[in-house]
Amino acid sequence: MATDLIRYDVLARDALRGVLRQVLTDAAEHGLPGEHHFFITFLSTAEGVKLSPRLLVQYPQEMTVILQHQFWDLVVTEDRFEVGLSFGGIPERLVVPFASIKSFFDPSVEFGLQFEPSLPGEVPAANQPAASVPASPAVPRDDAPAASETPAEQPKPSEGAEVVRLDRFRKK
Repeated sequence: MATDLIRYDVLARDALRGVLRQVLTDAAEHGLPGEHHFFITFLSTAEGVKLSPRLLVQYPQEMTVILQHQFWDLVVTEDRFEVGLSFGGIPERLVVPFASIKSFFDPSVEFGLQFEPSLPGEVPAANQPAASVPASPAVPRDDAPAASETPAEQPKPSEGAEVVRLDRFRKK
């Protein structure tokens, strides 16, 4: 079998991260439309992730946050998003690089993406500068709980849900 010098797996992963980036950018600019809300799972100790020491003790490997009603100051850049959430009544600011994200799920339409987090030092797929995503103004939302307090609260896609798994494309 020939060696994949193009790295289709990296290209596909980066393109789907672009979908996630665009969805979050739209949410930052306009709020969440209709019943849409997002479960985002990420590696809590990945490079560039910023959590309080309190949250890092609670979630030493991975963490799932829910962006639904109560979040604020959502800012999206080319390589990460930042958001304010409340955990046990204590406001926190999280910084989550897109490279640290393991999964994204919108249960309102049963759409999800699963990623293998990027390896440290991995070269971006196309070796081209990505389009810049401008920082977005704050969109305060405060009418319900926002963040998952336990990893078990992450919903699993139901049968028939559209989920794209990128690890199946990875060369074994």
